[in-house]
Amino acid sequence: MFNAIPQIYREATNEDLKERIRSAKDRLGTKLVVLAHHYQRLEVVEFGDHLGDSYALSKIASELDEAETIVFCGVHFMAESADILAKPHQTVFLPNPLAGCPMADMAQIADVFSAWDDLKAFGGVEAITPISYMNSAAALKAFCGGNGGLICTSSNAEKAMRWAWDRREKIFFFPDRHLGYNTARVMGLSHEETAIWDFSKPQGGLTSEQIEKAKLLLWKGHCHVHMTFKAEHVGQLRQKYPSVKILVHPECSWDVVSQADAVGSTKFIVDYCEKQPPGSVIAIGTEINLINRMAHYHPDKTILELSGSTCPVCANMYRTTLNDLAYTLENYQDMKPIRVSEKIKVNAKIALERMIEVASS
Repeated sequence: MFNAIPQIYREATNEDLKERIRSAKDRLGTKLVVLAHHYQRLEVVEFGDHLGDSYALSKIASELDEAETIVFCGVHFMAESADILAKPHQTVFLPNPLAGCPMADMAQIADVFSAWDDLKAFGGVEAITPISYMNSAAALKAFCGGNGGLICTSSNAEKAMRWAWDRREKIFFFPDRHLGYNTARVMGLSHEETAIWDFSKPQGGLTSEQIEKAKLLLWKGHCHVHMTFKAEHVGQLRQKYPSVKILVHPECSWDVVSQADAVGSTKFIVDYCEKQPPGSVIAIGTEINLINRMAHYHPDKTILELSGSTCPVCANMYRTTLNDLAYTLENYQDMKPIRVSEKIKVNAKIALERMIEVASS
């Protein structure tokens, strides 16, 4: 599938597209803001007024005042979050409407409501706080906000969990089980205090005893990109490069995370690479566009993709091209904006604002 933009944009050269983008940005001035996620193509990142991970861009979206048009170079759930936090006079556009997120799709709201019904027998809202990773649909964010929960990102998951456990006995974490599990283990939770909720099975495939014992229930979801990296890759890189620093995203599995030298969000990865001295060898376990950008920006360091033999690309992030961005900036008045219904927006905004407040504390 492709984004059906006119042929003139699909056939334009990169230089022509860049000139169109620059001209449109100059014309629109401060009434336009372009947000770009770290996983975007290098040539798209070049035109971002703000570059960041999902947390940083969400916070920026909540603080924008002068901009009337927000163009989010990312995926659908990110643009939804920007619309939820946007001011009434602002409109959000996603340059490529096909840019979704398979992980977000793993937590369908009907399955979430079914699971919540099952958990009423175990205390429900009185005992369990729902937390959803930013990588989720607006309806799931609203579910969390309406049930005393909040949203988190990979950079503030620990703060979100502390906030939740200060208030209730258990956490129900959506949709990435690895981020939830890795964060909790670093905080001192044992493996036995966690349980994976398989939404395809009655009562999540768990016994009542397992649910009672668990302090953390983890939705059975994952990021296919970060599942590329295996524990054996760490061993192979250490053997080949004895001084290598292994740097991974917390969406990787525990057997990878537990062997890494450093673990953190996309912003953490960017900052880590900048701080390492010239001559450093760094193997990164995350999306390939970010790895390539780090290698491009730091030619004095050897920056490698951790698996060494695959291309861990997020196809949805990769969908957004210069063609899409140029078309959007010149024709956004004729495009369908990203709109979250007011009914969903109310509770979703509560969950996102709680995240921002907790992360800033």
